[in-house]
Amino acid sequence: MGERAWQGISYHDWKNLAVVRARLDAGADPDGGTVWMTPLHLAAERGTAEVVAEVAARVADLDQVVEGRTALWRAVHKGKADSVQVLLAAGADPVRPMMSGWSPARLSLTTAHVIPSDEVLTADEWAAAAESGRLTAALNGFPDYDGFSLACVADVDAAEAVRRLNAEVVPEDEVPDSVMTGEWWQGPFGEHTERTVGVTDVPGGCVLMQPWSYALKTPAVGRLLSAGTVAYTMYANPKSGNQGAIHRDGEIIGWDLHPGGGPHEEDSTAEVLLSHLYVSKAVAYCCAYVGVRPRNDKPFTAPDLWLRLPEPTS
Repeated sequence: MGERAWQGISYHDWKNLAVVRARLDAGADPDGGTVWMTPLHLAAERGTAEVVAEVAARVADLDQVVEGRTALWRAVHKGKADSVQVLLAAGADPVRPMMSGWSPARLSLTTAHVIPSDEVLTADEWAAAAESGRLTAALNGFPDYDGFSLACVADVDAAEAVRRLNAEVVPEDEVPDSVMTGEWWQGPFGEHTERTVGVTDVPGGCVLMQPWSYALKTPAVGRLLSAGTVAYTMYANPKSGNQGAIHRDGEIIGWDLHPGGGPHEEDSTAEVLLSHLYVSKAVAYCCAYVGVRPRNDKPFTAPDLWLRLPEPTS
């Protein structure tokens, strides 16, 4: 009965105190029975403070860990300050170690609602948090479509990227006017469209952008660009979402990644922070991961140069 009583509850139902209370009163298990998170975790991530309080009053363990984190951690991560206060008042532990050193209190130091504690951030972590606000604002909401690919490369300028890729710079008079202003259409470079990419110098390295295909996500491109450095490549797949990859010194060290998708239990300390700061901001995450710092969204909307990649060899 306890498990079956949660069947059919929807995402939005966790915002409805009457629905959740009725389920609990009917025998729904407050400590389990949902598909992949406990009711308290779901309430902390999706629900209102009132729903969190209702579930928290009935659970056996406020600090039950799911996917390496507690419900309090999820509430901090989601920026739900009211739910954070409810959980703290109920007795949730704000300094319990988890997520590669990010307790709920330590994570809160990167938010506008700090939980008082003795936790601290390093100088690099403070800088990363500050940069996230600047970078997110600089990109101004880009992108608003799918189907593009990109590569963010540390410590490599545009000229060196051209050399590494053995690419041909497309003369400016061969670039359609609409492409120069970011008004792209399908196949603007004719039969060469799928081999044409843009590149722009930015502080910390360079950014490559292809509005209409996945060429920059291919292993060969990542291998060439990352020699002696690190590159983060991504394809915004219209069918399956953002697909990321990390290349370091010519080798793939991460594949089938989901930038902007949120932190994972197995992430490093630095990766948890970046994933927390850039939830649903995949392009900004790619930049931040390698340390490139575009001043605006121009590298992604109107690149400085257009390049034609060589024909693939068999």
